[in-house]
Amino acid sequence: MFKTVESNEEADITEKKSKFIANIFYITSEEEAEEKIRQIKRKHNTARHHCYAYRIIRKNEIINKSNDDGEPSGTAGMPMLNILEKNSFINILVVVTRYFGGILLGTGGLVKAYSEATQKVIEKSEIVIEEEGIELEIELNYKDLENFKYYCNKNNINIIDVKYSDLATCLIEANFVEKENITSNTNLSIQKYKIIRKKYIRKNVEK
Repeated sequence: MFKTVESNEEADITEKKSKFIANIFYITSEEEAEEKIRQIKRKHNTARHHCYAYRIIRKNEIINKSNDDGEPSGTAGMPMLNILEKNSFINILVVVTRYFGGILLGTGGLVKAYSEATQKVIEKSEIVIEEEGIELEIELNYKDLENFKYYCNKNNINIIDVKYSDLATCLIEANFVEKENITSNTNLSIQKYKIIRKKYIRKNVEK
């Protein structure tokens, strides 16, 4: 289980006439991260620095990467990455673009500015939980459908789709505990169920 962001956000700060623009993205691969970084560089092509940090999960391994993009070593990308690690964020990219204002900030000032810009864009973002789970197909008699929908709504279980044939077929997202609770609950009158695939699912929006 880990935290990530619901969608892209942007925030900025100004420190001694230098403007720091932070962009945050949900990503799932290194290739996606590199493409987002290229997009920011094209958008702010007159800026001096585009520092970044990202964390992704791949085959149960966490990949961490950061880059100072010409700032003194350890003053930008690593402080940004430290914030992501401290807050248990994964599948997330932060890019902080700096427009130089003519005043040198020193190493301490740079660490402070890049950290504050990163923290500000995180605080502006809608945070969600991602955890391992499954897509599960549930077949029900029509008379039991509303009861099943009520159960899912009450327990924050996402119904992706409902198909209507001889039986009502619900496609849902659930973690493994929820799957056991659903399939063992005789009050739901489930006729048949089938696991479609494993996937990461989003739960419990937080601020």
